[in-house]
Amino acid sequence: MVLAECRDEGGALSECVAGAGYQVAQVGTRDDALGLARRSHHDAVILDLDFDAGTGVEQVRTFLQKLRRASPGTALLVMADAGRIRDAAGLLRDGADDYLLRPPDGLELRSRLGRILERYELDSRLTLLQEELAKKYGVKRPVGRSQAMRQVLSRVNRVAPMRTTVLIYGESGVGKELVARAIHFNSPRRDQAFIALNCAAIPSSLIESELFGHERGSFTGAHARARGKFELADHGTLFLDEISEMNLPTQAKLLRILEEREFMRVGGDRSVRVDVRVIAATNADLESMVARSEFRRDLYYRLKVVTIQVPPLRERQSDIPYLVEAFLEELSRVNAVPRKTITPEALEALMGYPWPGNVRELKNLLESLLVSVPGEVVRLQDLPSSIQGTEPGPSESMPGVTLAEMERELIRRTLDHTGGNRTHSASLLGIGVRTLQRKIRMYAIEIPPTRRRPRRPTGR
Repeated sequence: MVLAECRDEGGALSECVAGAGYQVAQVGTRDDALGLARRSHHDAVILDLDFDAGTGVEQVRTFLQKLRRASPGTALLVMADAGRIRDAAGLLRDGADDYLLRPPDGLELRSRLGRILERYELDSRLTLLQEELAKKYGVKRPVGRSQAMRQVLSRVNRVAPMRTTVLIYGESGVGKELVARAIHFNSPRRDQAFIALNCAAIPSSLIESELFGHERGSFTGAHARARGKFELADHGTLFLDEISEMNLPTQAKLLRILEEREFMRVGGDRSVRVDVRVIAATNADLESMVARSEFRRDLYYRLKVVTIQVPPLRERQSDIPYLVEAFLEELSRVNAVPRKTITPEALEALMGYPWPGNVRELKNLLESLLVSVPGEVVRLQDLPSSIQGTEPGPSESMPGVTLAEMERELIRRTLDHTGGNRTHSASLLGIGVRTLQRKIRMYAIEIPPTRRRPRRPTGR
């Protein structure tokens, strides 16, 4: 719909605009134009600078300001006689999108109007996309008011415009992927793909195919050519989570891509060039792994051009109230259940818990409470006993505990809970199976034989 507030001798202007497929609403005064703009949405307004005899530029500027407030998403095209073309051009600083001489040429009018509306449509779609991404992923900025998170966000803002690689450190569950998404969606690549791959979730025999793709017949089951994550992320960002789980041969190929920006598909014979920004994340000490020859030194230095350390939740407890509010809002919407509130006593208990599973553990707990607690209020007694303080938590059972001792105890308890099932334990802890196996060896954790998973009986 186009709103025309201008002279239209013989209906030529309306006919011209209508001929381009737009509906036209003609008004007689600027007050009528404002009233109509407030009552219904119009894609564009065509304003005649000389419509009211004796109208000064300041009055027109005031009208433009009111129009922008009444309909902020509406394009504005100004028409003026040759003697006032300078005034019309000056209105571009006051919110007008374009201007042209009157009487307008029909082809030029439709062309100018079409370009303006096309730009508005694109801007509108991009705004909607950003809003949806923000709702789903919080990509505008991760939730946090603490000084520790403000430092993370400040670093994100500084590195986002760059194209350099970023290495994100942090314990499992702190929100490393959220930080990676924040970098991507605040970068010039925001309109391109963001592809995430958890290296710990892919078997070593398949990770090259996942990353680089494969040609038809390159291995059993390769019935057609497949593009890998690098091709899918071309001109965008590839997030490699749990980078420490990547095997050494694949690390060598990743290093080549970072340096040469080209690779070959599995079974292929020609190079594929890509423009991909790589963001990696890990909860492991890569420097120690390099010293043990478990991670390539040259790749380590290539990845750590820029590093971001995401603090664990126990070091930013002031963020917990904001996280609770954000998660309750999101989870109630996703699960289609009424939103609950948290009593001050329950919130105080949440803030006093050390959260070994970090933000992921908090979110999972809130989802459980949302669907299992009757009524609209979550009270202290609704929380697990370990959070209420009636059962010793992992840090309370060992006064003066170190982080390594806490992690060892958490892994031991989880393995005991799952009967020694490493796959299930790794899933509960939010880490890869290989990471769990490495930590079991590092901490010399023994699994009691009576707790091992029994062998499956063989049938005859």
